[in-house]
Amino acid sequence: MDGVPEVVQNKARSVGAAQWLADLPDLVAEIERDWSISVGRPYTDGTEAYVADASLADGTPAVLKLMIPRGREAVNEITVLRLTDGDGCVKLLRADEDRSALLIERLGRSLHEIAPPIEARHEILCATAIRLWRPAPDCGLPTGAEKGRALIEYITDEWDALDRPCSRHAVDYAIECAERRMSAHDDERAVLVHGDVHQWNALEAESEFKLVDPDGLLAEAEYDMGVIMREDPLELMRGDPRERARSLAARTGLDATAIWEWGVVERVSTGLLGLRNGLEPVASQMLAAADLVAD
Repeated sequence: MDGVPEVVQNKARSVGAAQWLADLPDLVAEIERDWSISVGRPYTDGTEAYVADASLADGTPAVLKLMIPRGREAVNEITVLRLTDGDGCVKLLRADEDRSALLIERLGRSLHEIAPPIEARHEILCATAIRLWRPAPDCGLPTGAEKGRALIEYITDEWDALDRPCSRHAVDYAIECAERRMSAHDDERAVLVHGDVHQWNALEAESEFKLVDPDGLLAEAEYDMGVIMREDPLELMRGDPRERARSLAARTGLDATAIWEWGVVERVSTGLLGLRNGLEPVASQMLAAADLVAD
């Protein structure tokens, strides 16, 4: 289908969803009829879904998101958006879990497009993430401990499958950090976290920013800061890498060690994922940073 980013196509084929790609035009037409919407131009920067402008019957602007069908990812995202109801995250207008389809409010530019200095960007990301952290027991989302276990399995398998693109030491260190965060998990302290807080996922919403594309976890809030730790690997390597963890901890009142350790895990897992899906040069930069911090 025209307009599907190459990264999304690669991701779909890698998880066995080639038929979903072939059926996408029919799915879009079906959603248009069922939801009485008009679907316009697709976005070209997606990585996990087909995303396009849409308009409601009354002309209200919206965005249609059709996620690659796999596991509970769509269900988890819908759960987060229902729990936050527009506070900190984009507002959900309609959803269909069976078709992995979401209709959400249309927001403005991303932080990546606005390109503020990195310190200002971190301030915005922290302030926005804090808004959605809240208790959400029994909501069905995976826990931080479960996420840590899944990341260990992914790192171990992909490192071998991709011919070991970073050092054994970097992988061992990431696994050690993941095991420590798993041991530290506490259901009573766990909060709703976004799971993928970065500059492409923070969009303008009038006088504030909102996050899109939540993974959704019940975990320690430090997980979200760990994602910020993995980003901007070149900048991280230019100074003391741990200073970023200390800065994020000071902005949020969280634990710098937990932030650092989640960052180590996220950097390796996301670097490997990026290599798999052709997200270069940032994937290789992340793995270079992983080697550096492990040493």
